[in-house]
Amino acid sequence: MTDPVVVVGGGQVAVQLCLALRKEKYQGDIVVLSEENELPYHRPPLSKAYITGKTDDEKLVMRPFSFYESRNIDLKLNTAVTAIDCDRQTVHTQNSALKYRYLVLATGALARQLPIEGKDANGVFELRDLPDARALKAHLDGAADVVVIGAGFIGLEAAAALRQTGCRVTVFDTADRVMGRAVSPEVSQWFTETHTQAGINILLNEGIARIAVDSNHQVCGVVRQNGETVSADTVLIGVGVLPHVELADSAGISCDNGIVVDEYCRTSTPAVFAAGDCASHPNRFAGGRHVRLESVQNATDQARTIAGVIAAADQGDQSAAPYAAVPWFWSDQAEHSLQMTGLAYDVNGRVTRGDPDAGSFSVFQFNGAQLVAVDSVNASRDHMLARKMLASSVSPSFEQVADSDFDLKTLI
Repeated sequence: MTDPVVVVGGGQVAVQLCLALRKEKYQGDIVVLSEENELPYHRPPLSKAYITGKTDDEKLVMRPFSFYESRNIDLKLNTAVTAIDCDRQTVHTQNSALKYRYLVLATGALARQLPIEGKDANGVFELRDLPDARALKAHLDGAADVVVIGAGFIGLEAAAALRQTGCRVTVFDTADRVMGRAVSPEVSQWFTETHTQAGINILLNEGIARIAVDSNHQVCGVVRQNGETVSADTVLIGVGVLPHVELADSAGISCDNGIVVDEYCRTSTPAVFAAGDCASHPNRFAGGRHVRLESVQNATDQARTIAGVIAAADQGDQSAAPYAAVPWFWSDQAEHSLQMTGLAYDVNGRVTRGDPDAGSFSVFQFNGAQLVAVDSVNASRDHMLARKMLASSVSPSFEQVADSDFDLKTLI
């Protein structure tokens, strides 16, 4: 009997890898080690529908326990891996050691810590996992004034959801525009205006001096850099994430803003793969740069790539397909859908298609004459067409994009 495929992490990568390996007819044992005490669950709704009550714990679960049993997958919850011995192909947990044939690191990312006074007060939250979301939701029953620190996807999604629950919401960010590292300036401006119209106070180019705490160690406000205090009974910190690489780094596996992998998701160590938020991979849509993509799409497609490599090797075949999927992402903020495809590196031209004032438009971003990324707001048709164009290396002209009467579909 051969040693199993061992997956460290119980998120999107783990579930998709299990599905893909069995679809590829891989018959070997699979063991999933998750430090969480939850069946693998969907994380994107935590900052949106979970806050508003439109979804619950049961609906978050990706697959019931019977799914793993029926596919001979040994899912071990509440099991943290403490070390990896690559020479002996062994992972160590709190009270056992397990040899592996292949190891897949799907350790995800950790919330970036904000070094600020008062962050340990009652009423201050992060929003990275289900226990975080449960704690925030339980606290909201008596909440009225919420400050969100960070105007990225998580911060704005949560701010919109919190506003829908009736809370007064203020968002702070040190950047000069919302979602500035991820979307075009036109989209940033549109969401700033839209959230402001919904009653959310957005303060940019401004950090927080400290979180104010009362005598009961409860948050009572945030202090601005100018000394003014903004009232708050709840503070949500969402200032980004960092790849969870400690295990890999300690094991001597190459890390650089993530666990470094090649186009087959192979790390610097034989028989060890990495995928998802923790993996830094070469991406052709980023000009070959190594990037980390924090998205369901990336986790799913990288898991399928690894499954193909393992299944092919098991059959003595070395012709597995590399990871080459078009990157795409989404963010639902209140009733508005933001869909992005491609990677906006080296952009030197942008064209807007549609009508921002009507609430439906897309921003096509170019490097020279080459289309590299498209941000779509409430324009799913544009998004789907953009994904097909990027996959086929088709670039419309600026004039074709700007002409709303021109059918972009004819270019595919």
